[in-house]
Amino acid sequence: MPNLAIIGAGIMGANHGRVARATPDVTVTTVCDPDPQRAATLAKAIGADYTTDLDEALAGVDAAILATPSETHGELGARILRSGRDLLVEKPIATSVADARHLIDLAEKHDRVLMVGHVERFNPAVTELLQLVDDPLSLEITRVGPFSNRALADVLLDLMIHDVDLARTVAGSEIVAHRAATRIVRSAEQDLAFALLMFENGMIANITASRVSQQKIRRVTLTQRNDCVIADLLRQQVEVHRIEHSEFLSEGGVRYRQSGRVEIPFLSQHGEPLMHELRHFADCVVNRRRPVVSGEDGLAALEVCLQIRDTALVG
Repeated sequence: MPNLAIIGAGIMGANHGRVARATPDVTVTTVCDPDPQRAATLAKAIGADYTTDLDEALAGVDAAILATPSETHGELGARILRSGRDLLVEKPIATSVADARHLIDLAEKHDRVLMVGHVERFNPAVTELLQLVDDPLSLEITRVGPFSNRALADVLLDLMIHDVDLARTVAGSEIVAHRAATRIVRSAEQDLAFALLMFENGMIANITASRVSQQKIRRVTLTQRNDCVIADLLRQQVEVHRIEHSEFLSEGGVRYRQSGRVEIPFLSQHGEPLMHELRHFADCVVNRRRPVVSGEDGLAALEVCLQIRDTALVG
């Protein structure tokens, strides 16, 4: 059971602490944050020590969870890896390609686990959907919700990066072209984004990310040659739709008949995605395994989102 330090006691750091406390696979021994009161509050809630000094936080642990603002991931992540600790860094892996590559190089140099917190990969509905992938044709992903003042990045690095990573995973192929449009609505950065991705294997992904919606939706629709898989990531439900019979009749005019069936598979696992993510990270630390979401995966998603931001039509 690895001992962990949580670096950053904000919203995501607190979420990691809450889930880790209920997960027997890990023990959080230290919380580190520049704000001593915030660090102390989280530490008290989960039964850990606290400090404002990163080196002190790393002294007695096996690994660290980095949940600080995204622009600090490059610098702080490098210090953690150089110290010889394994690292789970919240998405995005960094805010620049150069910083992301530097973290990957350091992890390799020091033989450390580097995992990126694309938590939707551990959503039970996504786990089931990935098992059903068979000759994918198109993918439609909708991730929308109401505006929140806590957003610290544009909608691409805040929301869409999850789905770029997911689309790459479903396709099993690299992105060869993309087109996008964005709009600034409530903040000083993009709040609404639409992206169309073309993959080397021919699959097309249409991704919508919005933080100015009147409802919260997390939905994935995968169209394949023989079925359509719909995953509701909020309710953790999956449906498989198959057309079994269809015909056109012309007597007395055109008539269309269609029949099909809907399968609702039993999910092999349930529970909060963050719990599954932490358990996987702990397993990688203990057994020295390559994580499902590697530094290279984090870099690939970051590169695409930065390219989309730089080339998108802005409304």
